[in-house]
Amino acid sequence: MTDTVLVINSGSSSIKYQLINPDNGDAIAKGLVERIGESEGHIQHKYGEKVVDVNEPIADHEVGMREVLRLFDEVGPSLAEANIVAVGHRIVQGGKYFDGPALITDEVRDLIDELCALAPLHNPAHLKGIDVARELMPDTPHVAVFDTAFFQRLPEDTATYALKQEVAEKYSVRRYGAHGTSHQYVSEKVASLLGDNALRQIVLHLGNGASVSAVKAGRPIDTSMGLTPLEGLVMGTRTGDIDPAVVFHLQRQTGWSTDEVDDLFNKQSGLKGLTGENDMRAVRHMADSEDPEVARRARLALDIYVTRIIKYIGSYTAELGGLDVITFTAGIGENDADLRREVCERLLPFGVRIDNEINNQRFSAPTTISTDDSSITVMVVPTNEELAIARQALTLI
Repeated sequence: MTDTVLVINSGSSSIKYQLINPDNGDAIAKGLVERIGESEGHIQHKYGEKVVDVNEPIADHEVGMREVLRLFDEVGPSLAEANIVAVGHRIVQGGKYFDGPALITDEVRDLIDELCALAPLHNPAHLKGIDVARELMPDTPHVAVFDTAFFQRLPEDTATYALKQEVAEKYSVRRYGAHGTSHQYVSEKVASLLGDNALRQIVLHLGNGASVSAVKAGRPIDTSMGLTPLEGLVMGTRTGDIDPAVVFHLQRQTGWSTDEVDDLFNKQSGLKGLTGENDMRAVRHMADSEDPEVARRARLALDIYVTRIIKYIGSYTAELGGLDVITFTAGIGENDADLRREVCERLLPFGVRIDNEINNQRFSAPTTISTDDSSITVMVVPTNEELAIARQALTLI
């Protein structure tokens, strides 16, 4: 029987999961538990043609995971017969400790807990998922796969902030990056498809959270996210790059607490702060509004979004010493043809050309959208972080 891996991504009020065949990449079953701790929760479980929705209060992550296991038993496939060889857990922050996947022991669990200060919005939620899953599936190996692991190999001049080093070292302040599982998966996929392991690549992971990486001969040399996922590109609700003195200015002028400024930067800014909407599709719709002010604000937001991407492409091309491939991935990168066109139009002076007919297609597989005479290959590669987590988990089993 084929080995399978159960991949779990535990959020503060949600649990995403997939049962994956790591050999062929098929998601045998998948689902989402959401609104944990609220008055009305929701679970959706998909297996083949079966889609089951459950609407009921979900008190905590333990209740949610028990419901997931029940749905596997009732709807399928039976986990007892699925030959699960590992449970892979997505962890955002691995700090300085983890440069690859790690078998979850009590010691590893404590290190993930220690790193909560660096990822207060993510690591505590991941720990809930780990604790519950280890309790409910005690005889199966559990493996942590870290978003930051791929970027542990960043050069020191990239990873180090120009901060007083005694302070930086004491409080572990450095560039850790994020979305590393996706950047690694996509860059390796591109190298494999093009048959060249020495490529100079820029990977644009564009979703509600967005990041860009520069990868040279398989090694990351820079990435836009830093100590936290706040730095870098404009995102759905995050500012991306901003003068750090804005924090001091706002606190002096308003008396806001650190948590209030944190909430502003992480949850009320980005596309949402510029337009009131954090979904790129809604912003595109607003840009076509008959209300001139609504359309103006949305168009400005889109221009800011693209300009930030272009700034990173330019700087990373210089760091790489040239550029062979630009790849778009994740929700916006894979699905927003206008965004890809707008970015590539800004690169026309550098010889970048895309085939608009191909660009306007929907992509379920890696596709080259640049023309034969383009100076740089431009691709769309659907990311698959769950499959990457499953395969990394297998390396330890």
